[in-house]
Amino acid sequence: MPRKRFPFVQQFVDRHGRLRFYFRKPGFSRVALPGDYGGPEFLAAYQAAANGKPFEVGAARTIPGSINALIVSYYNSPGFTSLRPSTARVYRNILERFREEHGHKSVAGMHPRHVRSIMAAKAATPDAANRLLSMVSLLMDHAVALEMRPDNPCLGIKRLRHKVGGFATWSEDDIATFRARWPIGSRERLALELALNTGQRRGDLARLGWRHVANGAIHLQQSKTGAVVAVPIVHELRATLDALPRDRLTFLATATGAPFSPAGLGNWFRDAVRGAGLPDELSMHGLRKAAARRLAEAGCTTHEIASVTGHRTLSEIERYTREAEKARLAKTASAKVIRAFGGEGEDREQKLSNQGERFDKF
Repeated sequence: MPRKRFPFVQQFVDRHGRLRFYFRKPGFSRVALPGDYGGPEFLAAYQAAANGKPFEVGAARTIPGSINALIVSYYNSPGFTSLRPSTARVYRNILERFREEHGHKSVAGMHPRHVRSIMAAKAATPDAANRLLSMVSLLMDHAVALEMRPDNPCLGIKRLRHKVGGFATWSEDDIATFRARWPIGSRERLALELALNTGQRRGDLARLGWRHVANGAIHLQQSKTGAVVAVPIVHELRATLDALPRDRLTFLATATGAPFSPAGLGNWFRDAVRGAGLPDELSMHGLRKAAARRLAEAGCTTHEIASVTGHRTLSEIERYTREAEKARLAKTASAKVIRAFGGEGEDREQKLSNQGERFDKF
């Protein structure tokens, strides 16, 4: 850090090895200070924080007509400010990474070939590339509305193919292995039973607590979609909840008793999966998929499953019901074959011989 120091500024190195700065003054809100230490954006943010005023992210580094300027404008638009906090956080993370690399470039100068080049650079992670394409397209629509350019260069750009299936779904053997390693009473077992028996997303699991329990069910409004669900508490989940004290804010907590952040919960649970000797591909979101799979295999309709998981669209759920239906039809077909050609363990040739029929081997 340079010799010149600024009062109430704290620094730390994040998990990516980057040096971060924050304004921390008693009685004032904690404010992130962007840019290089002592640089124009840092100074603008520091001055705003010292005066107790909000600082417009990126205001000091924007050039009219640049991607930077467009992103700053988008952050202040109703399209962004009306987003749910969890969604806004995801959008901002994607846009800030995009801005680091392309913020200085011209909005009007972006052409379809540039978008294809950006997508090609992320070919190794097609899902991330497709999410970026969606965000850049949204930005370009905003640019068209502001008359910064006449059209959206993302239109007609094909999304990259991604691995079918997405997050791996836990099998019943996987679930049994995890339960055998982590007994009732452990945080790890509680996390599994909550995820598996409520079918909720990681962000909602992190905030679940006794305040969400009423009349034998867990009631919550999902943070991502706003869907309101009431999930009955089944025996496996009840057994783990009964071991918890009633005075804690959230069911799941860190070693110090503090609530998990959604990302922190996912990272911690990954270690629990490894501790059970299971592969890293099994995630907490995979338990949400396992919950949907179980409901489908039990014969639940798509709407019944959605009442638990809170899915807004039924396309993902329909895939589970189709797979469950295929499995049921396969069992039915096998039963018909057995009835037609002999029961299990019965010698077909002997059976036909006893009936006076001829059996020709071929």
